[in-house]
Amino acid sequence: MSPIIKSRSPRLVLNELKWKGYDLNKCRIYYVHRGAPDDTKIVEGNAIKDIDRGFMILEGVVQDVYIPYHRIFRIEFDNRIVYERRKTGYY
Repeated sequence: MSPIIKSRSPRLVLNELKWKGYDLNKCRIYYVHRGAPDDTKIVEGNAIKDIDRGFMILEGVVQDVYIPYHRIFRIEFDNRIVYERRKTGYY
């Protein structure tokens, strides 16, 4: 864990970064996406449209994409891991 972040859940980590004034564009989020190579998809912070109560909302081409927080298993900020949990099974 990074010393800059004290939160322990994906939603709280993202909110802590946002409200402490860190640039979310420097984030990289890894989440389970069935069918993707290694069932993993990686998005950059500039794709985040909103940090909702139950979902991270990504700006989509046709429509927004809702990612439940339980699918997020790693968040990096400025190439440092600020959140990580073991990726287990399917969600």
